[in-house]
Amino acid sequence: MLAAYATRVGGEDPLANLEVGERPRPQPGPGWALLRTEAVSLNHHDLWTLRGVGAPPGSLPRILGCDVAGRVEAYGPDTEEALPLGSSTVAHAVITCGACDACLGPDETSCRHFAMLSEGPYEGTLAEYCLVPATNLFPMPAGLSAPEAACLPTAYLTAYRMLFTKARLQPGATVLIQGAGGGLATAAQALALAAGLRVLVSSRSEEKRLRALARGAHQALPPGREAVSAIMDLTGGEGVDAVIESVGEPTWATSLRSLRRGGAVVVAGATGGADPPADLRRVFWRQLRVLGSTMGTRAEFRALLGFTEAAGIHPLIDEVVPLAGAVSAFAKLDSGSAIGKLVVSGT
Repeated sequence: MLAAYATRVGGEDPLANLEVGERPRPQPGPGWALLRTEAVSLNHHDLWTLRGVGAPPGSLPRILGCDVAGRVEAYGPDTEEALPLGSSTVAHAVITCGACDACLGPDETSCRHFAMLSEGPYEGTLAEYCLVPATNLFPMPAGLSAPEAACLPTAYLTAYRMLFTKARLQPGATVLIQGAGGGLATAAQALALAAGLRVLVSSRSEEKRLRALARGAHQALPPGREAVSAIMDLTGGEGVDAVIESVGEPTWATSLRSLRRGGAVVVAGATGGADPPADLRRVFWRQLRVLGSTMGTRAEFRALLGFTEAAGIHPLIDEVVPLAGAVSAFAKLDSGSAIGKLVVSGT
């Protein structure tokens, strides 16, 4: 079968580690399902794998990709069928042990053996066929195409958890989303607007700011000190209830200074740098909450799918490319020029 995979990791040009070629078709073991892949969305997680994060050299070659929408082709031996064969499905990308305290509690994302598809011993989804735990299969939301559904497991689930589980935002609250064009930022904007939040976004790109306004953002600002002044003016001097932060160093100071007293900055990435000044005096004096967030639970994924369907949300897709052209999609993801998600079709 055709697949996109890492042959090595690290080096000055991580994209040179990516190849598209033939790999053996996998066979599902007990508890697993085989999917005929229809669409896979790309994430920065895939770029980090090419750089060597979570993929030790002894595990190569490794098929990339953690999001997938497709059809159920087969189940492994002694596996309860989560969905009938041939069903359209979208898969939760998180794999947990199912036995530790976290897994037996309300939040399995704290599992001691937390992993995602394409991490650890698990191959990814960027192939004509892929393996997924049977318990991770969910019916594809009505009204979504396979490329749209494939955008949900990482970017949209992460945004959902950040907004509603971590920040606990309610209709009428104000949120600042750092970034206006990437997959996580566009997901957070769509979900926040559908939930009745007041949405402010930031971006260095005027085009991305204008596009965000066209999608319904209430205000789009260039980042920096001017953004803080503008946000304070827009909020009557109080600041926003929460900041969705995935950029890191370039936007961190703005994130902290834009928050109201007791507000929350929820962090799910650091694409621009991971070591900003902490500004601890502001954190303790204004009683700010700094919350880390990674992916989401199966229950949150089920809630996201229902919310997406009920609200009529269609994930923003920049481009869909065939599997044979996956290298070009990775290059565009790495450049930061995409607005919305990049999706690779299963053929």
